[in-house]
Amino acid sequence: MLRVVTANLNGIRSASVKGFLSWLNRQNADVVCVQELKAQIPDLAPEMSKPGIFTGHFHCAEKKGYSGVGIYTRKPADRIIEGIGHAEFDAEGRYLQADFGKLSIISLYLPSGSSSEERQAAKFRFMALFLPRMAELRASGREVIVCGDWNIAHQAIDLKNWRSNQKNSGFLPEERAWFGSLLDEQGWVDAYRRLHPEATDACYTWWSNRGQAWAKNVGWRLDYQIATPELAARALRAEVYKEERFSDHAPLIVDYDHPFMG
Repeated sequence: MLRVVTANLNGIRSASVKGFLSWLNRQNADVVCVQELKAQIPDLAPEMSKPGIFTGHFHCAEKKGYSGVGIYTRKPADRIIEGIGHAEFDAEGRYLQADFGKLSIISLYLPSGSSSEERQAAKFRFMALFLPRMAELRASGREVIVCGDWNIAHQAIDLKNWRSNQKNSGFLPEERAWFGSLLDEQGWVDAYRRLHPEATDACYTWWSNRGQAWAKNVGWRLDYQIATPELAARALRAEVYKEERFSDHAPLIVDYDHPFMG
């Protein structure tokens, strides 16, 4: 079996204080993708770089306290690829790929556009660049899982207040159509939705820190594991872990019938 976890940490140092790393070592996971490190390599304590049985790989943002992605692996990776080959976004630390034989697992942090029109424009630029990258991965013949914070709720069932958010970043028609094109045109599969096609409240992975969003479960599903169809068809179990809070996002755990460690 292959167990893959993805989690936006909203700061690896903050999440580690809240118990994320100790939780991680109790999950029997094989690969753990993390996003929004908000740290550079010198900021990472030894237990963050190599927590327990895991070895960490990181693609940090050049700007301090911003963005950054990582992958923790139990099995040594054959190859690590940082970035998408575009200077603007590679400087923000948004893409890290670990290859294991014919399997690739990617940690992705798609830009948020909620803070300003300029950041929304940057989000659209990234989406335009990333669409052909996804097509290349899909056509590569490899088994691929793209994990991460996509900052898009794909459908109305993926957020609580969908009617009032139709003009807000994360649920814009253009964003939803782009996400749909990955699934409908390129053939990627949303592993969680394959197993839970009608889940609503249980599927949320992010809650605003404003108001009583967490207490009232006014959430959004922004964190996904998007897989090549043959691999997604072997997804056995998927859950959003909410028993402890490590950040404003919750970890997404998916088990695949895959001989990863064999």
